[in-house]
Amino acid sequence: MPDEAQLPYEPAVARVFNSREETRSFYNKIARIYDLMAEHSEGPMRDLGLKLLAAKSGEKVLEIGFGTGHCVVELANAVGADGLVCGVDLSDKMVEMAQELVAAAGVAERVELKQGDGQAIPYPDETFDGMFTSFTLELFDTPEIPKFLAECKRVLKPGGRCAVVAVSKMGKEGAILKAYEWTHKHFPNLVDCRPIYAKAALEAAGFAIQASEIENMWVPVEIVVGVK
Repeated sequence: MPDEAQLPYEPAVARVFNSREETRSFYNKIARIYDLMAEHSEGPMRDLGLKLLAAKSGEKVLEIGFGTGHCVVELANAVGADGLVCGVDLSDKMVEMAQELVAAAGVAERVELKQGDGQAIPYPDETFDGMFTSFTLELFDTPEIPKFLAECKRVLKPGGRCAVVAVSKMGKEGAILKAYEWTHKHFPNLVDCRPIYAKAALEAAGFAIQASEIENMWVPVEIVVGVK
């Protein structure tokens, strides 16, 4: 794999070292404890992303990388009985976890969850009014990000919104962010994602930016909504 300085695109963004199968296996292993590990810090960031997406009654919305399913439930409540929430996640164990949560929340009749890869979204062109993805875009390797966003754009209706929540290289670059990137580079099995430029990636993919915020979790987080 080339060094960062040799890359012809966004040299300040680190590469992803894990294969898709390694990523799937990792999230299968931590599925049952994921909320204990991450919900306290990631939950408020996802909530802000859902607020900016502003899913409406009757809409069809897709979430990529839905994890344990908290946002799927929130989206299902937002679109109501006449809407539909679909989801795709790489981890089959996460799919099981999310299905349990959806059933417990009583919204299963308006939810469809699939195990799959966001690089080939299993839905036809112009299916969805909105899309949501949180702490997932940064799991794709740098050359894969444009391909993934092209797939997102393909399945969105004209005027459809794509909301992204991602660990970001924007904002204040302190010691914690540098340590996080160092750990990703040297121990990718422990830290599998890395900070990216979410707004820039959406713009490069042809989305018109509707909203953009930078928040702080313990590292900077971009919350961006692009319109097809």
